[in-house]
Formats: sequence, C-alpha cells, structure tokens
Amino acid sequence: MVRVLVIDDEPDVLLLCRVNLGHAGFEVLEAQDGEHGIADAVAERPDAIVLDLMLPRIDGYEVLRTLRGDERTSLTPILVLSAKAQREDRRRCLEMGADEFITKPFSPEALGEALQRLTAMDVEARTAGRTEALGQIED
Repeated sequence: MVRVLVIDDEPDVLLLCRVNLGHAGFEVLEAQDGEHGIADAVAERPDAIVLDLMLPRIDGYEVLRTLRGDERTSLTPILVLSAKAQREDRRRCLEMGADEFITKPFSPEALGEALQRLTAMDVEARTAGRTEALGQIED
C-alpha cells in the first residue's frame, strides 16, 4: 500500500484526502503544520507527500526546501496542493523541487491519479516532468 503524508492545516482538506485517498487504496498520514510535517516525513518515510503552502509554524516553501535538502526525503515525490494559484507560486515550487502542483479547490480523483502517477515514476521521469512543466509556465 502506498503511504501518503498530507501536510495541511485545513481539517476539511485533511478529511477529504483521508476519505478519498483511502478509498483509492492509499494509506494516509496527516500533519497539520509545517513543523510536524517535516518531522513526520523524516520519521515515517512516506511514499509521497501532499503539501499545502500556507501552513502555521513553518510555511510550505520552507517545508519543501527542508525536505529537498534532507537526504532522507530528498527523493520523495512531493505534490503541492494549494490555493496559491499564481504563476510565480507554481514556478517557485517546481524550481524548489516539487514534482507537481494542483490548485485548490481540487478534484480528489485528480489528486489520487497524480499520486498514482508520481509514485510509479522513477526520479529521472519526475525530474523530466518538472522540467517540462516549468517550460510550459515560461511559455
């Protein structure tokens, strides 16, 4: 079973992810702030991480930077799920190493499909996908 850590401070988003991803066959772990998200990512070693950007204590950008800089989590697929929908937010996340960016409000089915796809890819394929997504933002 694929283990996914969802780092989000919104109870409704956590519930939506827990129920829908659980029905899709994922084991869902949860953290409600950036500090706990980093600690859980290191301790639990999930197969993928869903990360909000607007978090208490440590924001999502800092969480992303920290996880990418730690050898224990540097290769873990990270999908950013955020209401911050500006082009520069998307670009910044991809440049920092996020593998995918989905904007809130979101389709739980699309989230599950993206996680299935990301966890099935190797690091090189995820890097190529990130590079392609960055190129599309630039256009």
